Parts: sequence; structure tokens; C-alpha cells
Amino acid sequence: MANKPMKISEEAAVQMPMKTVASLITMVAIGTWAYFGLHETLNSHSTQLELISKDLEQNTEFRIKYPRGQLGKSSGEAELYMLVEDLYKSVDRLNKAIEDGMHNKVNIEFLQKQVEKATLDIEKLKDRQREFANGGKEKY
Repeated sequence: MANKPMKISEEAAVQMPMKTVASLITMVAIGTWAYFGLHETLNSHSTQLELISKDLEQNTEFRIKYPRGQLGKSSGEAELYMLVEDLYKSVDRLNKAIEDGMHNKVNIEFLQKQVEKATLDIEKLKDRQREFANGGKEKY
């Protein structure tokens, strides 16, 4: 057989069994469905990558700027700073009260010694008075 070029015209008729036609239509439908499914999956992955990239940029910016104080403070941090400041004031007041208490202790000890000395002096005076009242019979 010699290679003859095949001539196809508009009037050329093709006969095919219905089973073959149905299988061709099914294969084209499955191929189209698979193509669009893959295309949708690629679009989904592309969108996720763009979102992740945006989040990563924002996270990097936050991680660098927040410790430097360039982004300000959150309301929770501001409240914590206020509480810490109040605690410092309370501690200062307590320290002052403790110092005042130490001074009071010194003053109380001094006054106790003075009272003891005054008590001894009073006892001596009483003894002398008794001695004088008794006519000087007892000597100290």
C-alpha cells in the first residue's frame, strides 16, 4: 500500500458505533472536570500563599517594632503599668511607715529607760522621806 494522502471534506461521512461516541464524550467530560479541578486547587493554594505571605510580613513588622515601642502599648499593658506604679507607691508608703516605726521603737526604749530611772529616783526620795520622818534612824 502506498501512502495516499487522506482527503477530508465537509461532505465526508464518518460512521462510529454509539458506544465509542459515548465513551469519547465521557472522556472529554472527565478531562474537562479534571482540568478545572486542578486549576481550582492551584488557585486555592496561590491564595493561601498570598495570605500567609501577608501575615508573615505583618508578623515580622510586629516582632521588630513592638519591643522597640514603635507600635505603642496595648490596653492590657497600660493597665499593668498603672498597677505596678500603684504597687511602687504602696511599697514606698510601707517603707516610710516601717522607718517611722523604727524611730518610735528607739523613742520608746529611751522613754522606758527614763521612766525606770525616774522610778528609782522616786523610790530613793520615798526612802529618804521615811528616814527623815522616822528621825534618821535608818541610813542608806
